[in-house]
Amino acid sequence: MKFQEIGQLALALLTQFGLKVLGAIALWIIAQKLIDFAIKLIRRGFRSQNIEPTLINYLLNIISVTLRIVLVVAILGFFGVETTSFAALLAAAGIAIGAAWGGLLANFAAGAFLIIFRPFKVGDFITAAGVTGTVAEIGLFTTDITTPDNVLTIVANNKIFSDNIQNFSANPFRRVDLLAQLHHDVDHNQAIALLKARISQIPNVLTNPAPDVEILTFTLAGPVLAVRPYCNNEHYWQVYFDTNKAIRETFGEAGYPIPEQRYAFNFPSENGTSSVIPSSVISS
Repeated sequence: MKFQEIGQLALALLTQFGLKVLGAIALWIIAQKLIDFAIKLIRRGFRSQNIEPTLINYLLNIISVTLRIVLVVAILGFFGVETTSFAALLAAAGIAIGAAWGGLLANFAAGAFLIIFRPFKVGDFITAAGVTGTVAEIGLFTTDITTPDNVLTIVANNKIFSDNIQNFSANPFRRVDLLAQLHHDVDHNQAIALLKARISQIPNVLTNPAPDVEILTFTLAGPVLAVRPYCNNEHYWQVYFDTNKAIRETFGEAGYPIPEQRYAFNFPSENGTSSVIPSSVISS
């Protein structure tokens, strides 16, 4: 009689436990479908608001992980597991993982801030963390930058966010900075006028603002001109090289002499003073 009662009790417990397992499985399947459906609705809502795709992925990943953690806790509570201690254990595990993966979490947070504040976007030409190139992708932990020599460079997001960022694509145009050395005997006003006229004819050089050509400094060879045309970012290197050619061709066609350094030598005189004689006089 006792064995029969024990058997009935065991059967009742197994039945109850089996029903709970089946219920938990059903809850997991239904909840997973609901979570996936909710994620799709949220994604569609974000896209309708023209939010950055990378930011959408960030937010959806966070929401998806959070909902699944809540689902696991709910299922454990359904089985009678004390969820308070489980939450404390989960928090302790999170702290341990955070300490061990501090660098990865810092990169993740920096990536989120890069997406939110948007100092640059995919396709921009930037200098960040000592790397100059075109942004190919902004990832969860790293940013891919293709340098001008077509080398893909992967930079940690935290390194980018904690350093200065130069975005050459943010403004509608940029300036090309070049130098032109003149000979001492060349009329600088004439050289400036010739260069301005020649540079204005270069394709993709902007007329507003107009190119700047002015005396920047002086050297032993003569005055140095600052040659500064403006152009759109995608035409920078074309304008850069064409301006160098224009400087060379303009000075050559004008017949300007090749710049050369002049030195002055001090020679003591009979009365104890020194006289300065240009090197050109000595060489003649």
